[in-house]
Amino acid sequence: MSILARYVPTHYSQINQHLTGVYYVASQISEVSPRYNLGNKLSRLVKAFDRAGARRTSSCIATASTTASLGIPDDSIDYVFTDPPFGENIYYADLNFLVESWHRVLTNPAPEAIVDRFKGKGLPEYQRLMQRCFEEYRRVLKPGRWITVVFHNSRNAVWTAIQEALLAAGFVVADVRTMDKQQGSYRQVTSTAVKQDLVISAYKPNDGLEERFALEKGTEEGAWDFVRTHLGQLPVFVRKGGRVEVVNERQPHLLFDRMVAFHVLRNVAVPLSIGEFLSGLAQRFPERDGMVFLPDQVAEYDGKRAAVEDVAQIEIFVVDEVSAIQWLKRHLSRRPQSFQEVHPQFLREIAGWRKHEKLPELSEMLEQNFLYYDGAGEVPSQIHGYLSTNFKELRKLPKDHPALRDKAKGRWYVPDPNKAADVEMRRARILLREFEEYRRSPQRKLKLFRLEAMRAGFFKAYQDQDYATIVSAAEKIPEAVLQEDQKLLLWYDQALTRTGAAT
Repeated sequence: MSILARYVPTHYSQINQHLTGVYYVASQISEVSPRYNLGNKLSRLVKAFDRAGARRTSSCIATASTTASLGIPDDSIDYVFTDPPFGENIYYADLNFLVESWHRVLTNPAPEAIVDRFKGKGLPEYQRLMQRCFEEYRRVLKPGRWITVVFHNSRNAVWTAIQEALLAAGFVVADVRTMDKQQGSYRQVTSTAVKQDLVISAYKPNDGLEERFALEKGTEEGAWDFVRTHLGQLPVFVRKGGRVEVVNERQPHLLFDRMVAFHVLRNVAVPLSIGEFLSGLAQRFPERDGMVFLPDQVAEYDGKRAAVEDVAQIEIFVVDEVSAIQWLKRHLSRRPQSFQEVHPQFLREIAGWRKHEKLPELSEMLEQNFLYYDGAGEVPSQIHGYLSTNFKELRKLPKDHPALRDKAKGRWYVPDPNKAADVEMRRARILLREFEEYRRSPQRKLKLFRLEAMRAGFFKAYQDQDYATIVSAAEKIPEAVLQEDQKLLLWYDQALTRTGAAT
């Protein structure tokens, strides 16, 4: 109903003939009356809300800035769904300027959560504004209830900023998956924005967990209490297309990351190393298809799993050391192999390796993350299971049989949880030595470095409350790398806060 509506003689209806997302006044405009434009919509709305019982419901619509206050009481909302601004996808205040100028009432752009270099808003400012919004959502949400955040942006740094803001506000992320809306938004259709939305599901920890954690903070029991509570919030069984879908958040390393973040954001030392955590996890909780469950959840999962043929494997793209280790773990768990067998397959997988990250030799990754059978003693169970299944002549042989030992010799395999702690401790020592080399390097900015060494160094410095080391080491990392790595960004932001360097 404005002069932006074009007259299109070939169209039967002249409603909504404006060009979406742009300012454009055509040479011929369509003067559409309110009755013509809204008549059918109003009749449909009346019909929708005039059904039996509809009049007994109540609703409230408010327009306010989330970075200020929603004016809603604490702990009063059952569920929050939000589709916030994502970086620099759309400049909302700027798009409103023409209409607002006509009315002489302008939006205050200062609290607008966007990335805009002309307004001095980079990713750090965007993240802080988003955190204020999420903190307001957390304030009004009831304990133990959920928030859903829809995300669509092609930049990894924006994705990291959203997750970091969500965690810093006190939420715990429980699930991330894609949602195909079939009909894309204007930006998704016309720009480089991702074509599918990512949906983040997170919850506000209930008062019971927070109260217990206040008493148990810094102890192993406090860490395991969080893990038990978190596992209780996660979906038990997800089926898609006749196959079991892996719930990422139930994977051991992601559980460790959530536990660490929960402690760091509450300024509490993490009581368990990754090795101790993986070993304790295997002792306390059952595992199925690479996922960890509470004891009372296993019966439900096993019952539903029996009716499904297989598990949909997560596709792994090797772009850094973490994904390379994941690929090797999956590959060697299926088929323990020698270095000579693994090497050519591994070389095919690393074509997309990130240019800033140092590529460790395959031999280094095997030595630091896996175990090697040299032919002495009994054949490890994983190798024995593979050989006895795939070689008829080796079936039913004892683990110390010479033929079996000879066939197993020289193979790398995935350590069982009881030995994982020793492997991780050995790897941590190597990574920390490498971190010290980077920290003492005279280079102002590191062009090539091992990201896992940086993560290990940041984690150790946080445990030692050596925040200055985190800040100084972060200055040597390219800004884009720091902003895209959620772990480094988490420790860096906390170090800035504790040293008083945050603005």
